[in-house]
Amino acid sequence: MNETSLQRKTLLLLLALVTIAFIWILLPFYGAIFWAVALGILFAPLQRKLLLKLKGRRNLATFATLGACTVIAIIPVIITTTLLVQEVATLYKDVESGRINVASYVMQFKDILPATAQDWLDRFGMGNIDGLSEKVSKGALEGSQFFATQVFSFGQSTFDLVVSFFIMLYLLYFFIRDGQQMVRTIRNAVPLAEQQKRLLQLKLRRVVRASVKGNLAVAITQGALGGVIFWVLGIHSALFWAVLMMFLSLLPAVGAGIVWAPVAVYFVVTGSVWQGVVLALYGVFVIGMVDNVLRPILVGKDTKMPDFLILISTLGGMAIFGLNGFVIGPLIAALFLSSWGLFSGTRRKVRLPADIPSAD
Repeated sequence: MNETSLQRKTLLLLLALVTIAFIWILLPFYGAIFWAVALGILFAPLQRKLLLKLKGRRNLATFATLGACTVIAIIPVIITTTLLVQEVATLYKDVESGRINVASYVMQFKDILPATAQDWLDRFGMGNIDGLSEKVSKGALEGSQFFATQVFSFGQSTFDLVVSFFIMLYLLYFFIRDGQQMVRTIRNAVPLAEQQKRLLQLKLRRVVRASVKGNLAVAITQGALGGVIFWVLGIHSALFWAVLMMFLSLLPAVGAGIVWAPVAVYFVVTGSVWQGVVLALYGVFVIGMVDNVLRPILVGKDTKMPDFLILISTLGGMAIFGLNGFVIGPLIAALFLSSWGLFSGTRRKVRLPADIPSAD
């Protein structure tokens, strides 16, 4: 082994060690860093346009872009989260105080079920109102303990949440201002062909923009439409159900139907036929149309991935990374496909027997 080879291997080992150590110290704030990068990619075109209009004043253009990002993306999330916490607390108090009697709703639904289904419920002690009320009360007690634990944990982690929020804003400023230079530096350091690096960069940018802009646009639209119809029909805690539909809409092929469909069925079987029909028609032709029209345009078109892969990668990403996974999952899937595409493109193609023209 010559001295030059030894020095190169030592340098590569040093790079690997310091990279692992650097990632390790950043892990506590990976969420803040990830969203700073995602929002930086999303608002980079706006920063470039403002930079041209402001005649190259980079700091002013960056501050203006950061302000627009705060108004468009950050403040609505804070307001929605605050209202959701208040709505959940109100809903919990109503259930605990008896203003919302879940047991009576279930009994109304049970009475119109077939005899076989009623016998099956009787086996589990849900055949009478007293037994059902006891189970609901027990569930409410366990729910109260869980809710209290979560509130206490949230209070303990409030400082970390605030710190992560300001770290995200601080990093977002520099990612918006110096993003192009950072990308250029990373591209120069990656040991791949220039065409391959450009392809991976374009794929990453498209997937992040499609996942954040497309999925959030679909989710917010479906949640708002669902909340409106729930409010019109007089359903209790319409805001809570709207936010729940918004979160479920982040999952392709699943969506808000998990919420509005059972409610429509409940309306029909309990005698409120017109409310159930209106909700079902509205869900299929209005809420569902948003998913069928907007999602392929905003998500599938940019990612160029099949729906089943978007679904499974989103579910897997959210299972591992939490809410951040609805972007990280499709991003990893897209990079997986792109990397294997680059690898297969460098290999010599083998003609299979089916590809060889016959002598006829």
